[in-house]
Amino acid sequence: MPLDNMVAISFTPQELADLNNALTSIEATLKAKMVNLTPEERNRYAAVSVSTERAPWIEKCRSYMNQTPNLVPGYINLPRLDADIRARNDIIPVLNRVKSIWEGLDDTNVLIGVDVYTNCLSFYRSVKAAAQANVPGSTTIYEDLARQFPGKNTAERPEPSSTE
Repeated sequence: MPLDNMVAISFTPQELADLNNALTSIEATLKAKMVNLTPEERNRYAAVSVSTERAPWIEKCRSYMNQTPNLVPGYINLPRLDADIRARNDIIPVLNRVKSIWEGLDDTNVLIGVDVYTNCLSFYRSVKAAAQANVPGSTTIYEDLARQFPGKNTAERPEPSSTE
C-alpha cells in the first residue's frame, strides 16, 4: 500500500525560536488583560455574550444612551462601557487572526498525525506478518505494539517461537 504523505513540513531551529519569541511577546502583552473562565462560567456567559452579529444592536443602544441620557440607569458607567466597546472592537480582529492561525496549525497537525500513524500502522502490520512467520525478534515487538489494540482477538497473535 503506498503511503500518502499528507503534509511534508519541517522547522529550522531558528524558525522555532522565532515562533516561541513571538508567542512569548504576545503572552506578555496579554497576560494582565486576559481572563480565564471555568467551564461553568464559560457556559453561563457564552449564552449572554455579545457576538459579532449583535454589534449593530450594541451600537444602537449606545446611540440611544447618548440621545437620552435621562434614561440611562445611574449604575451604568458610560466611560467604562465605551472602553469595553473599544476593547472589544480592538480584540475581535486579533482574535480572528489567532483563530485562523490556530485552525491552520491544527489542520496541519491532524495531517501530520495521519502520516505518522499510517507509517507506524504499516510497520506494525509488517511486524505482525513477520511474527506470524516466526522471524526472530519480531514476536516481542509485535506483542508490545499489539497492546495499542486491546480489543483485538488475541487468538490471532502468533505463538512465541523458541528461537526468539
